[in-house]
Amino acid sequence: MRRVVLALRLLVLLAALPVAAQQDFSKVAITVTPLTGGLAMLQGSGGNLAVAHGEDGVFLVDDQYAPLTDKIRAAVATLSAKPIRFVLNTHWHGDHTGGNENLGRAGTLIVAHDNVRVQMAVEHFSQVFNIAIPASPAVALPVVTFNDTVTFHLNGETIHAYHVPPAHTDGDSVVWFKKADVVHLGDLFFNGLYPFIDGESGGSIDGVIAAANRVLGELGPATRIIPGHGPLAGKAELAAYRDMLVGVRANVAALVAAGKSLDETLAAKPTAAWDEAWGKGFLSPDTFTRHVYAMLAKKS
Repeated sequence: MRRVVLALRLLVLLAALPVAAQQDFSKVAITVTPLTGGLAMLQGSGGNLAVAHGEDGVFLVDDQYAPLTDKIRAAVATLSAKPIRFVLNTHWHGDHTGGNENLGRAGTLIVAHDNVRVQMAVEHFSQVFNIAIPASPAVALPVVTFNDTVTFHLNGETIHAYHVPPAHTDGDSVVWFKKADVVHLGDLFFNGLYPFIDGESGGSIDGVIAAANRVLGELGPATRIIPGHGPLAGKAELAAYRDMLVGVRANVAALVAAGKSLDETLAAKPTAAWDEAWGKGFLSPDTFTRHVYAMLAKKS
């Protein structure tokens, strides 16, 4: 049931919409999961947050939606009385950047990959969701951007972020908390549900698979993973996600190569082996199949 609720929220709220009319945010509770003495995961509505805290101040990864900023601040205050000095956006989607405007006005320094600022600064029209997504106000845009890697040294922790080639979008970052042995993957990882891959923002299933493979090669045996959506994970869950993506891609690619139409591909049920584990969330099996078919057919 929790996955279904999450899925419905994601479907409505994924992009940077005028969200006040879409959900009653007064009913959203922010949960805090401590990971180490100086690091926690926050969950509410939208992408999962990481909170690194200590004497040097608070560092956030992502910030969900603007109506939740006060609740997020209250949750952070249970961990630290220090100000929120930095927020790093893992990519540009509104369920990860919607709080930027409020935090930016309060003096928080917003950091992201170069392409995140580019995407946020312009209006979009999403054909997938049939909606116009307005450009973000200037105060919500990342102030510091990077093209490859950036490292923060705060609270005795080394926080290292790096950009991966286009995957979920063209501006995805992996964020490592080295001392804590925790990594935040943003929407490179949807734990327990078929993912949305934003092809209109440069994303591709091949890129998501490549990113998962890279991170899997870097994980230690006890590394904990904060996914963009879904529960806290480890190496086994990320490997299962990667294997699902590889399997679905192979099945759909074979049908595309055989000249099968979309309707014929849907009838072949190329996701059937994974639907029980992954198909009860944000994207239904057929919707995910359509999504992958469109990406692969475009390449063929």
